[in-house]
Amino acid sequence: MSIASIDRTPTTADSSRPSEPTPSSRNAAPRLRAVPHGAEARGFVLYVGLDETKAIDSGTDLSALVEKLRAVIAEYAPAAQTHAAVALAPIGAGGRDVDVVRLALQDPAALARHRQVEEPAPKRASGVIIDISRKRVILDGDAAALTFKEFELLQYLVLREGRTIDRSEIIASLWAAGAGPTADDDIPNERTIDVHVRRLRSKLGDYEDIVRTVRGVGYRFDRHADVAIHQASTPSPDFF
Repeated sequence: MSIASIDRTPTTADSSRPSEPTPSSRNAAPRLRAVPHGAEARGFVLYVGLDETKAIDSGTDLSALVEKLRAVIAEYAPAAQTHAAVALAPIGAGGRDVDVVRLALQDPAALARHRQVEEPAPKRASGVIIDISRKRVILDGDAAALTFKEFELLQYLVLREGRTIDRSEIIASLWAAGAGPTADDDIPNERTIDVHVRRLRSKLGDYEDIVRTVRGVGYRFDRHADVAIHQASTPSPDFF
């Protein structure tokens, strides 16, 4: 079941030539439009926007208006069935009275328009979140697929924000420190560190420049407007 609107402009045979109005055209009833195939009109709804104060100022009240409308309908269409409902709204609610009534009585067109105004599309999160405590990186709302070592490399730079870290320090801290006496083959050289940094940057996408290269020295992380760092009160290891 649905609702169709009423077209108040009667059609004429030829709108390009003005003609004298005829009695039938003057009295032509508005016609229904937007009635889908296979449907039929079973009645109508007349939304009346009028609060109690305005009704009293006009010398009447809502109940009296309802009864008069029912009397008119009974006079012109004795077989018609009627049902009256009063739309309620919070005191001080804005908007036109008729729009409040249409929303309260669930008029589909009014509901659709209200949703477009009141429910804008959710904004997608933007920027980078480096979550030290959970060991993850979020890029524009999506988790970046960093390996454990790539996250360790980024975390090492982040926790030493503003300081340039040379390649030998990265190797000593992230690889050599945890290597056993037979793990020499697992310790990368300085060129391999460059490869690790390139892979890390490629996964950071549009935010690859948060890891800066200091030519001839190493790498550093500087605070960026698009970057938020979440950590469980972990201070930089370079401050005492």
